[in-house]
Amino acid sequence: MRRRLAMDGLADDVTVASAGTHGYHVGEAPDIRAVEAARHRGVDLSALRARRVDADDFERYDMVLAMDRDHLDFLRRLAPPKHRDRVQLFLDYAPDHKGHDVPDPYYGSEDQFDTVLDMIEAAADGLLDEVHRRLGRKAG
Repeated sequence: MRRRLAMDGLADDVTVASAGTHGYHVGEAPDIRAVEAARHRGVDLSALRARRVDADDFERYDMVLAMDRDHLDFLRRLAPPKHRDRVQLFLDYAPDHKGHDVPDPYYGSEDQFDTVLDMIEAAADGLLDEVHRRLGRKAG
């Protein structure tokens, strides 16, 4: 998403962050298979470190996107009532995957990381369109 925003000249206008719903891997780098799959697409994930979502995230961000419905439910319960509408399912921005969960490729093959990245990229395209709409700008 950061790369797409930068390519459209929006990197200074939109903040992107990542957080998990549980603290199992706080401070750790992404799975090496994810890092490698992203690297093959020109995306560097190596500097990312896991953190846990906190209550301030619902104030700090206009959108809080969940990768699956279990996390969506968790985040909606965690969100203050006035910000529950900010919590959405990430793949709802991918027309071919609307309403679906992003599958966790951790226990699968390396090919599954590519499949997941395909889904994420499709949703990122749709999300970028939404960012343009919210900012009142035409897509680049």
